[in-house]
Amino acid sequence: MKKPVIYCDFDGTITEKDNIISIMKTFAPPGWERIKDQILSGEISIKKGVGELFSLLPTDEKNQIAEFAIEQARIRHGFDEFVAFTREEGIPLYIISGGIDFFVLPVLSEYGPFDGIFCNSSDFAGETIRILWPNSCDEKCGNGCGCCKPSVIRRLGHGDDYFKIVIGDSVTDLEAAKQADFVLARDLLLEKCKEWGLSHSPFESFLDCIESIKKRTGVNEQAC
Repeated sequence: MKKPVIYCDFDGTITEKDNIISIMKTFAPPGWERIKDQILSGEISIKKGVGELFSLLPTDEKNQIAEFAIEQARIRHGFDEFVAFTREEGIPLYIISGGIDFFVLPVLSEYGPFDGIFCNSSDFAGETIRILWPNSCDEKCGNGCGCCKPSVIRRLGHGDDYFKIVIGDSVTDLEAAKQADFVLARDLLLEKCKEWGLSHSPFESFLDCIESIKKRTGVNEQAC
């Protein structure tokens, strides 16, 4: 049987809400929603759009923005148990997020360590926040993803002897889902999995994820 490996989204998946949207609603000047709509419609790339969104925010509000992002990030029910489950079963768990380091890393710190955390970085040296892209698209992707989840998955190099599981909810997870053997999906990703005929299950909490993984992979069969 293939060994499971999990690639999990952060915003709107581990957290109940999209943290970037929450930040923009609170701190961005009027006009940010137009950029958000352009991202969702595909008119502009995720990389371009997220960069433009954060360029609206002054760096002198860094502390307020970071504190807000960390404090309002509500973790989805069952995540603690889910992390414990992956450790007990020896399943590699990677967090691959289109979020930004200044809130992703602090929020996850009490749940780790993980096998890897990949997200965008931030630069507060100028007048407005500049987003950096340490996980940009490789030569096989030209979508301007920002944090390119398919590229990260390819770089991790799990071969055909692995059962690849993607967990996510939104536009940033669509291309990663196409590389997966099985997808745990919510919201837009769930709609696309149905449309594309991908092997998937819906979830509301991470307890749902545990049960679906047990059924699909055969791990911890006595508990199923």
